[in-house]
Amino acid sequence: MDSLPKPDVILTHESDLDGFVGGFLLQRLARHLFKTETRLEAYNYNGWKMREPREKSAWVCDLSFEPRLDKSDWVILDHHATEGLPKNAMLIHDLTRSAGKICYDLCRQQGLGSPELDRLVRLSDVADLFLEDEPDFVQANDYANLVKTYGFWNLHAVIGGQLERLLDHPLLEVMAVKRRIEDPIGLEWSKRNVAEISPTVGFVETVVGNNNAIVHQLLEQGATPYPVLLTLFRKANGAVIVSFRSRNGEALKVAGQLHGGGHANASGATLPRSVKSIPDAVDYLRVHLNPAPANGPLNSLENLFDSPPSKK
Repeated sequence: MDSLPKPDVILTHESDLDGFVGGFLLQRLARHLFKTETRLEAYNYNGWKMREPREKSAWVCDLSFEPRLDKSDWVILDHHATEGLPKNAMLIHDLTRSAGKICYDLCRQQGLGSPELDRLVRLSDVADLFLEDEPDFVQANDYANLVKTYGFWNLHAVIGGQLERLLDHPLLEVMAVKRRIEDPIGLEWSKRNVAEISPTVGFVETVVGNNNAIVHQLLEQGATPYPVLLTLFRKANGAVIVSFRSRNGEALKVAGQLHGGGHANASGATLPRSVKSIPDAVDYLRVHLNPAPANGPLNSLENLFDSPPSKK
């Protein structure tokens, strides 16, 4: 623990409970170790790709290690699959624990644990790793949906920056009611409204309910012929977000084609700013996720140049 550098900034994933919990736990840990308040910044995957790692020292949570982060006095705490290993940065990595759990284990080493945080981190871990067989799986997903429904910084404002206040929060009643009433209605409607993006990717239209829960049930039931299902969401700032789900690791590969990231079976990406609507997004994805036709215009042109000159 003494080897952790003092961070100039803490950087975390904006779009889920794991990044929320991990980011604020790291902020608490830095306050304890260095007696100072450290700025926290939160990013979605595409925003993160565009952010330059300009600080001398930083702690990075729930965002995959990549070569540009391989800097002295940079610490990456993550659980996503990574192919590279740092030469200069410190990587605290574990595929079996959520990023929030990794951060919390460091906090506990400094005496910063509590029964309330034990429970909250446990719920976040179950939701983020999608541990379907755990008895608190449904409740954990209600917690996870708080961030997706109300937004990272809005939720932070509601709890006054105190993670413990998230436990048994009244807003969870809203999540439970939405799950019980909206999800079954949304599932039945979405089953009839799945459109092909590519031979292996289907677009699930949604009207009500938890998109992730609906897609999970469609995959579990084998209700479509597509191993990867996606949903689309347009944020208040106009950005269109695509979320991919699968059961056998295909989702991350598809997200990578759009410069996104995430887990093997739960990944996402932000589409370019030129994509301004859901119909635009569907058209964009059909172009970018379908292999080029074998006899397309460019291929035909190549064949023309490769052909021997005709004899006349």
